[in-house]
Amino acid sequence: MHSTSYIIRFTLIMTVVVALVLALMVSGLKDIHTENESVYNKKGILSAVSVQLGKDVNTLSNAQVQEIFDKQIKQKAINSKGEELTPEQLKAATGTSLVVDVDLSKEAKKPIGERVLPIFTFTGSDKKVYNILYVRGKGLWDEIWGYIALEGDWNTISGEAFDHKGETPGLGAEIKDNPAWYTQFTGRKLYGASGEFKSISVVKGGVKDKDHQVDAISGATITGKA
Repeated sequence: MHSTSYIIRFTLIMTVVVALVLALMVSGLKDIHTENESVYNKKGILSAVSVQLGKDVNTLSNAQVQEIFDKQIKQKAINSKGEELTPEQLKAATGTSLVVDVDLSKEAKKPIGERVLPIFTFTGSDKKVYNILYVRGKGLWDEIWGYIALEGDWNTISGEAFDHKGETPGLGAEIKDNPAWYTQFTGRKLYGASGEFKSISVVKGGVKDKDHQVDAISGATITGKA
């Protein structure tokens, strides 16, 4: 039997050793973590134009993702007034001078007038231009988000990709997992015939307006509306 003091010393030493090892691992893997997070964000953006790419973005290597961003993506950030921010202004507002690295979950928590809004412009192999916008909402259990690709008219949706943090598998999680649901948005329009902003509603009981409505997911009305 070891004495109480021995057990306390052993516990303290092991705590220090484990903490040191974890600190070294975090420090040593920081660059890899940062790169992987950046690639994850870029894949999310490219998912909105996967049809135009003709590829499943999840099969792309990190180098391929970066090559597409370098050759086919232009990015800028604007404020709530629609004014484009310089890299210096962007860094002062968000802590980073790179649009793709802006923490959009933090931006969503700011008052609307203080938010930074990223815009990614993708040029396809056919030279057609698509504008990718970020969307975010509160689902049933936690945050949901995604990217919407608009055609050059800034009105017609040409692609979409949604994700979530904790929606229910088989129900709310369908916003990410079920192409039959989320591809309904393709071809829908943000503006009405008179130029007024109408957006797109998720409705139960069947679509009546094919330009501005999509069918809800059965049992996941809150997630769909969000």
